Amino acid sequence: MHESITIKDIAKALGFSTSTVSRALRDSHEISAETKRIVLEYAEKINYQPNPIALSLKERKSHSIGVVVCEVANNFFSQAISGIESIAYSRGYHVILSQTHESFEREIVNVNHLASRSVDGLLVSLSSGTINLDHFKKLHDKGLPIVFFDRIPKEINTHKVASNNFEGAFKATEHLINSGFKTIAHLANAAHLSISTERLAGYKAALEKHQLTFTEDLIKYCGHGGMVFEEVETAVKELLHLKNKPDAVLITSDRLSTCCLTILNHLGLSVPDDLAIAGFTNSNTAELFNPPLTTIRQPAFKIGQLATEKLISIIESKYPVTEFTTQLLDTEFSIRSSSVLSRKPALPDVF
Repeated sequence: MHESITIKDIAKALGFSTSTVSRALRDSHEISAETKRIVLEYAEKINYQPNPIALSLKERKSHSIGVVVCEVANNFFSQAISGIESIAYSRGYHVILSQTHESFEREIVNVNHLASRSVDGLLVSLSSGTINLDHFKKLHDKGLPIVFFDRIPKEINTHKVASNNFEGAFKATEHLINSGFKTIAHLANAAHLSISTERLAGYKAALEKHQLTFTEDLIKYCGHGGMVFEEVETAVKELLHLKNKPDAVLITSDRLSTCCLTILNHLGLSVPDDLAIAGFTNSNTAELFNPPLTTIRQPAFKIGQLATEKLISIIESKYPVTEFTTQLLDTEFSIRSSSVLSRKPALPDVF
């Protein structure tokens, strides 16, 4: 039967005390550089692997990170999670995933469950149903490291990583304007989410720059973010029944974009001739849609990586962390057929 090598075995072989070997493996400042070199070289030679259970008990760490997102199947979040895992596993941390499905109640249950399992920290993207942050504030006040990404709150002082949503929405809206569209609608997630407020601000800024009037009727919010098809269908039909019908729409998420395309197809409307579309999406098949979709793509993988690096920096800091940053990464804008006009007939009055 194979027996794992212990710190005692290394100490006996090298003639050091077990405490000296332990400190050397932990890169303690109390141990000389030469002793560290001898211990680490020998540990590598014999392929020493620390016992994770013993290590977690001694350090009071689980070497695990909890991740809270709305939906793993979402293109953005699946890519962000890959980024999270790429950093976490390389640094010796396991990743525990949980999905809220845009439910505030489920978010609370998931967060409390992860905390009860003694995760070393949390990476969180808020659910669209989140109405207050008390469950996060309590854990944050108790010292649990938390980093927010993509959907970030203002109220909690910690590291945050997201896309430059304002810039992405501004570029896409300006493109639609420059393509000849003058009545541009905006289909968004829940109004209170950071991604919604930032993208709305970019949309408004583009309209203002080009002296187009902002109209509240052209803004439709879908609180479930496209997870309830009927909600999106109602929003799209309301836009199309407006007296001042939109000739284009800026859409703020994967699911909303695909739902909108499906609805327009069911109504017998053509994109972009009846309604042009530019949308936030991280789908790798956007160019295969019918028509190919003009997209604002977020650097999801990099966002996941940076958020994880920030969280681990808090977890492993020897001193309380009091200075935090909010990093906004540039989006990538790709123009395709869904926003390039070939002809422009009037929309039919009845759908």
